[in-house]
Amino acid sequence: MEFGSIEREIHVEASPEIVFEVVSSPEHISEWWTDDASYEVKPGAVGEFVWGDRVNVVAMSVVEVDPPRLFSFRWCYADGKADDDTQSMLVTFELTPTGTGTRIRLVETGFREMGWEAAKLEEIYQDHTSGWNTYVQRLGEYVERLVSTR
Repeated sequence: MEFGSIEREIHVEASPEIVFEVVSSPEHISEWWTDDASYEVKPGAVGEFVWGDRVNVVAMSVVEVDPPRLFSFRWCYADGKADDDTQSMLVTFELTPTGTGTRIRLVETGFREMGWEAAKLEEIYQDHTSGWNTYVQRLGEYVERLVSTR
């Protein structure tokens, strides 16, 4: 296996503007992915993703913000701090209008650049693959719930 990137794509019946808010704002991310998140939605902003009662806290930094088309961030830094773009994972959400909805394309890259030995690379890649399978589905379900209440 190559372990170069993970790509997932779904379609939701919501405008790109709504979907952009859901994939970029900490308040929404904590509804479908993390237990909590803290950062500003602007390029260069540094923050964190939190799972559990701060059991797992992961540094992140916002890379690109282009509403309502694109949001990307780095996370999983090799040293645990949001300071090294060469040894971190890059997650990008590309949003494309399609009829009455939006196509969400998630791409995560950076696995090989982390410098892990083969077994760890495969383990982390499989973990993230499984995770995104779950969380992209939750993202779609959350967008549907959100749109139905507006």
